[in-house]
Amino acid sequence: MPSRRTVIKSLAAAAMPMLAGCALPSAGKRANYTLSGTALRRVNVSEERIIRTVAGLRPFRRNGFNVSAERRNDKVLVHNYGHGGGGITLSWGSSHLAMELALATPHKQAAVLGCGALGLTAARLMQDRGWDVTIFARDLPPHTTSNIAGGQWSATSVYERTSVNPRFMGQFEQAQAHSYRYFQNLVGSKYGVRWITNYSILGDEAPDAQPSLPERYPQFYPQRAILGAGEHPFPVERVHHYDTMLVEPAVFLPALMQDFFNAGGKMEVREFHSADELMTMNEPVIINCTGLGAKALFDDDNMMPIKGQLSFLLPQSEVNYIIVGNGGLYMFPRSDGVLLGGTYERDVYDATPDLSKVPDIVAGHRRFFNAMDDPWS
Repeated sequence: MPSRRTVIKSLAAAAMPMLAGCALPSAGKRANYTLSGTALRRVNVSEERIIRTVAGLRPFRRNGFNVSAERRNDKVLVHNYGHGGGGITLSWGSSHLAMELALATPHKQAAVLGCGALGLTAARLMQDRGWDVTIFARDLPPHTTSNIAGGQWSATSVYERTSVNPRFMGQFEQAQAHSYRYFQNLVGSKYGVRWITNYSILGDEAPDAQPSLPERYPQFYPQRAILGAGEHPFPVERVHHYDTMLVEPAVFLPALMQDFFNAGGKMEVREFHSADELMTMNEPVIINCTGLGAKALFDDDNMMPIKGQLSFLLPQSEVNYIIVGNGGLYMFPRSDGVLLGGTYERDVYDATPDLSKVPDIVAGHRRFFNAMDDPWS
């Protein structure tokens, strides 16, 4: 019979390979991990892996989104639209500002126009304050503009720098702060919100280039670091590392709809063709979250569509980081597929995907990821 000492030595020897496999990466291999210790794996990019290509029209206003109140006849009209590429990011925060305007009235009944991220968050916030809310919308999820969004928490393409005033910038910063906090309460599988590492590709920026959002608002982008060659696995010299949240529209929007109905909300599928039609509604407060539709409804000449197109690859569960700034391309890994983006067309009203653009987007991503260092591949 072996001695107790012999048994202990044998168990220790057997455990060594397992412990080696679980060990933290050595100094020479840390470039293949995020700063939080997650392995950085290569995206498998090919046209054969594409499962769908979609396009959407972002509701962009040169002078920024419109959150304001006005009285029309016996109605109080609260505007909450025009968020460009920051609709989901700013949804809770912008709707919080709209809610404050509605709460300044003596009423407790509201109609919300639109059932995307802005409409649903506005409706939920009003319900939480005890209001009776009905949503009126032409399109419901999964057929809204918000369903086409990428979902990265970062308020990009929201305004033209030369067209905004200090009052708007104050609203913008308040909306970011409110929304950042609201979304943190929703992290988890129920709402499809999670924290994720981002790598923004840095090139030879012009001396007068404007600071990026993470540089201007570091309080919303934790774990920021500039990584040079040897500190990351990507085929570029430098990257800007930071963390954001990723919101999956296919999970987030249905969850909000369910919360809305659970709280007693009512919904009616209806399209409005003029602002005069709104005056026939029963609700004394109307919260306008119609997005691009506000251009025609309220003669908003500052509004224009920006067409963005996305191709989705088969899901790849081991990929858990975002790439932005790769020659105008970007990649978000979601549970419903790996999102590849890279188009930005101003003043285009046709939301039909342009399949002729797909090969170039795929080729650009394939070159980048094929050149990435992935020792596990």
